[in-house]
Amino acid sequence: MMDVRPLRTEQDYEWALREVARYFESQPAPGSEDGDRFEVLATLLKDYEATHIPMPGADPVDVLHFAIESMGKTQAELSKLIGRNRASEILNRVRPLTLDMIRTISAEWKIPFEALAAPYDLARESA
Repeated sequence: MMDVRPLRTEQDYEWALREVARYFESQPAPGSEDGDRFEVLATLLKDYEATHIPMPGADPVDVLHFAIESMGKTQAELSKLIGRNRASEILNRVRPLTLDMIRTISAEWKIPFEALAAPYDLARESA
């Protein structure tokens, strides 16, 4: 674990993301050397993100827009996960996210489940 270091720059952050990503395929056992390294890196990433990367409020649609605009995701990728018309309707606040959609997006895009499960308003239809 000697190569773990504080995350002070964007380059440090990118390095830590690459290191953590290696563990997603095969998560190390808690308490093992790799398990400890994974936990320390995850904590460092969380701290860096909390202080350097502005996240939208608790609105799941804003979180999805943030992912598309700032995390390199696309509406086309979202469409592949949940369906083309559904993605557009969700991003335009016409349709709510379902529990299955939330689980899928959270797992595939590595977005915390809680950020997608918060209540939010849909667009009001014209009367």
